[in-house]
Amino acid sequence: MPEIFKTIDKIKPAYDYTYKVVLTVCKLLLIVDILITTMAVAGRYVAFIPDPAWSEEVVLTCMSYMAVLAAALAIRKGTHIRMTALDPFLPKGLVKFLDILADLAVLALALIMIVVGWRYAVGLGAKGTYVSMPKVSRFWMYFPVPLAGVAMLIFELEAVYNHIKGFFVKEEVQV
Repeated sequence: MPEIFKTIDKIKPAYDYTYKVVLTVCKLLLIVDILITTMAVAGRYVAFIPDPAWSEEVVLTCMSYMAVLAAALAIRKGTHIRMTALDPFLPKGLVKFLDILADLAVLALALIMIVVGWRYAVGLGAKGTYVSMPKVSRFWMYFPVPLAGVAMLIFELEAVYNHIKGFFVKEEVQV
């Protein structure tokens, strides 16, 4: 059985690359948020710095992207909110089973985010525009949900695989 895991493990660099891309997008969005917010606040007090009307909507949209993408990143590292207080008192096999069950629930959520989020983005979102930017579709306000759903799906598939692999492959002790 371990031979199949060695074959499947070859896809790990794709997960690593996806993680780095999503993390870089989050970092860039944070930089954009900080720059726009700084300009908007400074524009209120310094006469020659503009305070564009669109700044608040763009900052909120960037924050929406960062929030849901960061949640997807937490899945990969296992740093999302979870209940582990009873884990030391339960059999290890049961804990692994419960981890897989939780992963399957998050997988279902990711699929719902993709399907329903996409419907909202192309339906409701595509029909409206930003108040301060009438030429920009509100699609971009709804798009973070299906985008994060895709990222969650990718990282959850890896988590499920790692939990299943844990049943068959003994963990190596690092020295």
